[in-house]
Amino acid sequence: MRGWLAAVLACVCMSAVAAPAAPTKPVEATGLRSIAGWLKAQGAEGFLGADVADAIGIPRSADVELIAARQRGFRDEEVLRIAQVIDGDYLIFMVQGPGEVYFYLSTVREGLRKALVSIPGQEAVAPLEAAEAESNFRREVLYWEDKVKR
Repeated sequence: MRGWLAAVLACVCMSAVAAPAAPTKPVEATGLRSIAGWLKAQGAEGFLGADVADAIGIPRSADVELIAARQRGFRDEEVLRIAQVIDGDYLIFMVQGPGEVYFYLSTVREGLRKALVSIPGQEAVAPLEAAEAESNFRREVLYWEDKVKR
């Protein structure tokens, strides 16, 4: 996974395009609270690199290179999904499929804040269109809510 993350970090750092998606209404707030609580209790220790935090909009001190996170990940035949909770409020969902990686930043209270797609082979990162971002994000919330229930 380290190689994958390094490739994603390189793509995020090389991109000048990272405009935020329009925030959605927090209709999934209950699900986000459940997911954040589950990650805090059941997640493994992990970290988020400063360059990724900067690209997706998580505040940090200038001297902090790694931000502590609690995380879980699952892989099926073609897709790797990772969820991280940072500071108990920020949730990041990363979805790596064939040829592209999606990032969804949300807060427990406000819902989706930013959605990006990275295409590692092209070293490109772009924001998702608002409707696609919202639809994909809701699908990820449902996926992780299902994991919480198990």
